[in-house]
Amino acid sequence: MYGSRSVARWLPLLAGALAVVLAGTAGVAQAAPAPLGQSRPATAHQRPGHGGAKSGPTSVAYVEVNSNSMLNVGKYTLANGGANVFDIAVVFAANINDNGTGAYLYFNPQVQSVLDNAATQIRPLQAKGIKVELSVLGNHQGAGFANFPSRAAAAAFARQLSNAVTKYGLDGIDFDDEYADYGANGTAQPNASSFVYLVQALRADMPGKLITLYDIGPSASRLVYRGTDVGPLFDYSWNPYYDSFSVPAVSLPNSKLGPAAVDFGSTPDYDAADLAQQTVDGGYGAFLTYDLTSTDVHDYISNFTDVLYGSDAVHTP
Repeated sequence: MYGSRSVARWLPLLAGALAVVLAGTAGVAQAAPAPLGQSRPATAHQRPGHGGAKSGPTSVAYVEVNSNSMLNVGKYTLANGGANVFDIAVVFAANINDNGTGAYLYFNPQVQSVLDNAATQIRPLQAKGIKVELSVLGNHQGAGFANFPSRAAAAAFARQLSNAVTKYGLDGIDFDDEYADYGANGTAQPNASSFVYLVQALRADMPGKLITLYDIGPSASRLVYRGTDVGPLFDYSWNPYYDSFSVPAVSLPNSKLGPAAVDFGSTPDYDAADLAQQTVDGGYGAFLTYDLTSTDVHDYISNFTDVLYGSDAVHTP
């Protein structure tokens, strides 16, 4: 029933995250930071939003539904034009569990409640033009995206995911390969073909929906099998290490990558602004945020919306 990213999770990863950041920036010439609110690069795309359109990276908000409402995502708009601050809201999180005979999709009571009450928890966001994805991650039982024994087993789990998207009227699936504890309960270790088969099957099942990758875990390093690279099948991939800037190693154009990661509970406001500036300077097309709560944080959010969209953020209760 795991479904929370605790602060303690990042402590053992801090050194590794720092190394990733340094490695990711060592070979890339960074443009000098521009003033807050500068115009976006020509590669930025436009999307319809509540009250207007905006140009710039796709902003993503993960919501811990064990303790927070998905509706918080829809309460933020841009002061200039009224477009939504956030374009994608992610329900965090469902699980991949093991019942002794295979993997199955599991919803804890809080996630199940959000899905069962989609009319009041999800549809209002979608009515504003915000896409709603379901995050899926491991649950310490040995089941994971990277250890399906066959194409058929991977396809069976993909069908569970696509069925959930259809049943609850969702806009896609986000893969987060953490906490699987591969090998537990007699389960297999990761193999080279599993995640490739899973992504292929899911894309075939839901060609018009979002499939995104939280770039972490054994699956994220197993995107190619026998010459087939499933990287291009993802709509976006983003950096999993908060308060850092690291380009995901996925074969997608910059417009589909999110190297910046902001945790509302721990990333300083000046870092949020700097991460946004690096996103704009590099022409990247996604900006990840985590743990949006009911607290009004429009002043904090303005630190990155000023850079990404040239506008402060407004909160509407």
